[in-house]
Amino acid sequence: MDRAEAEAVYDAGREACVDFLLELTSGYEVQIARLEERIRRLEEQARRDSRTSSKPPSSDPPKTRQQRRAEARAKAKELLRGERKAGGQPGHPGSGRELKPEDQVDEIVDHYPDACRGCGQKFSEDERRPGSRFGRHQVAELPPISVILVEHRTHRLACPGCGARTTAQLPAGIRSSAFGPNLQAALVTLTARNRISRRGMIELARDLFGVTVSTGAVDAICQRASDALAGPHAQLHDWVLDQAAVHVDETGWRTAGDGRALWTLTTPDAALFQIAEHCNRQQFQALVGRYPGIVISDRWVGFEHLDPNQRQVCWSHIERDFRRHSEGLAEQKSFGEQGLELTRRVFRAWRAYQQEHHDRDRLAAEIAPIQAQLRQLLEDASPKSKRTRWHRRFANNLLKVWPALWTFTTVEGVEPTNNPAERALRGPVIHRKICHGTTSPGGERFAERAHSAATTCRLQRRSLFAYLRDLLIAHNRGDPFPALT
Repeated sequence: MDRAEAEAVYDAGREACVDFLLELTSGYEVQIARLEERIRRLEEQARRDSRTSSKPPSSDPPKTRQQRRAEARAKAKELLRGERKAGGQPGHPGSGRELKPEDQVDEIVDHYPDACRGCGQKFSEDERRPGSRFGRHQVAELPPISVILVEHRTHRLACPGCGARTTAQLPAGIRSSAFGPNLQAALVTLTARNRISRRGMIELARDLFGVTVSTGAVDAICQRASDALAGPHAQLHDWVLDQAAVHVDETGWRTAGDGRALWTLTTPDAALFQIAEHCNRQQFQALVGRYPGIVISDRWVGFEHLDPNQRQVCWSHIERDFRRHSEGLAEQKSFGEQGLELTRRVFRAWRAYQQEHHDRDRLAAEIAPIQAQLRQLLEDASPKSKRTRWHRRFANNLLKVWPALWTFTTVEGVEPTNNPAERALRGPVIHRKICHGTTSPGGERFAERAHSAATTCRLQRRSLFAYLRDLLIAHNRGDPFPALT
């Protein structure tokens, strides 16, 4: 508005001025409300990190020097108060190197003292005899590593009867590759378990094994291993879906720059990975089919069709959501703090069940008062009002899946978090970040099959190298493949 327009309003009289001011004030109130909402959303986005959302820790901004010092001081005070002692915490399994029995020792070297520590008299050769008690110290060492190069010669013989010449044929397991199953298994293990790139594999093969390979040869070995793993991967899929409970999660993947979804089905003894074109409900249904067991997952919208009585939602995600609300203002802050305390009580009860009493009935009894308090908290926050506008959606979401919050209290083999699936995804995610995903459908099949074998062997404390070696030998001979489960 310029000066002439303002003077025209003033000359129109008192009523016109009042109406104009009221209209102007109303417009400002609407604009201020919009700006406040925008500021609130921006502040909430700024507060989101790995502690308050599903964002990975690598996405957190770097801490300042003051923040690092404050955390160090708080930890030091905690140690001084005796709340947390240095080293392993209660319940942490101890570890130590056990001495191998004598029949597993390749060489024994005896050491004797040169002289008496009392008088200094030197011991003679005859006096240096092993006694009934002696100290033992074992040292593990690698022998010089070098590949064994075997040359196979195909000779031609002439038939004394007809004179025809016949050349010998190489066995199927030998002519398929210039590398033996041990070397192939080692290269695939370094790729799948240790996430070594193709060019890094060339350097390691030269330095560790003294053999020269090309990127094409490494890729051919991986594809051959992928073909061999096709049967075990399909069998693993069927075995996982036969279990009473399964952890489900997904993350992003890239193939030739295009977006994909990496799904996992995880149990205590196995992990299956599958790279799919989409991340939606239809893809999840194609992965699990009509699975009759308990699905343990987060609260992603693609799982909403599941029966709440046949699933368990992840309490680690709930804890992060409550923490995010606890960093809000007014009613939202109070709601978040109360929910966060109830969540901590749930985890304390679960840890007591795991580490102390192992009694499901006692666990259910300890959880019952927490259920009542949480239900009241969520119902108070669920009505649509101005004071609950920031957290009522979260409260209603928990009420909608209420039975799925407590399945772990009554069903054996079900735990309150989806951490096993998230832990299983870490290896493939690191592989994706290092190698930028895959470049072809064949690369997708190798990635999902190799990572399934690697993670399953780790969960079962099996040697991935030994399994791949036996699998490649069986594949070359046409024998039945060794199963992963």
